[in-house]
Amino acid sequence: MNRHEYYMNIAMAVRKKANCLGRKVGGVMVKDNRIISTGYNGTPEGITNCTDGGCVRCRDRAAYKASVGYDVCICVHAEQNAIISAARFGNPVEGSVVYSTLRPCFDCTKAMLQAKVQAIYYLHDWKHPIGELQEQYEVLQAQFPEGVHQVVMEDPEADWANGVTS
Repeated sequence: MNRHEYYMNIAMAVRKKANCLGRKVGGVMVKDNRIISTGYNGTPEGITNCTDGGCVRCRDRAAYKASVGYDVCICVHAEQNAIISAARFGNPVEGSVVYSTLRPCFDCTKAMLQAKVQAIYYLHDWKHPIGELQEQYEVLQAQFPEGVHQVVMEDPEADWANGVTS
């Protein structure tokens, strides 16, 4: 197992705490080959979890297409939670690498660029459903000094994590 698979396995373990009714995402921030923070997607501390009806977007999934309605979603994404937790506990993130079980969205990408994250490694791909926005997304992601890379490995819980229902 290489280091990217090692950290991605940890991100997959972290996502087990996610409480979103859609995708379950886990993230790990690594600096100098040490984990400095982790995060999973879920509601802010003290707010009713999605699994308990706390989020309008999760509660009414039929009303919101994929990648639509983030403005009414109260969940904090895994990557955002990792950055916020690092800040909360005094761990500098500049120069870190992020491992996420899902390719980070626009907002997480912007936050990581602003935090001076060096690289992103992701397990499952994400593409914006609107073509010209996908192009803008790729322009943003191209700004990471050490790039954005997919880690190709088995994910036995892929359907559960990606909100695929049978």
